[in-house]
Amino acid sequence: MTKLKLGPLADDKPVKISVELPAAVHRDLVAYAQVLGRTTGQTAPEPSKLIVPMIERFMATDRAFAKARRDRTAQATGGSAEKSE
Repeated sequence: MTKLKLGPLADDKPVKISVELPAAVHRDLVAYAQVLGRTTGQTAPEPSKLIVPMIERFMATDRAFAKARRDRTAQATGGSAEKSE
């Protein structure tokens, strides 16, 4: 069985956004939605519903982003996260 990075999507209140994607990215989203539907045993989600979970997953696994966010939070709360250059 295929191991995808995304699992079943939560049924959450949708928020409308407008974004312009290259055609190749849209085709990949359509293909990903079809594979996700098959692997979860559900109907394939709308490709646009994949964008947010993919961005969330990307940010959650980006170590540099997590470190920068921790450093920024520590600075905002008066922590000692400042580093000399």
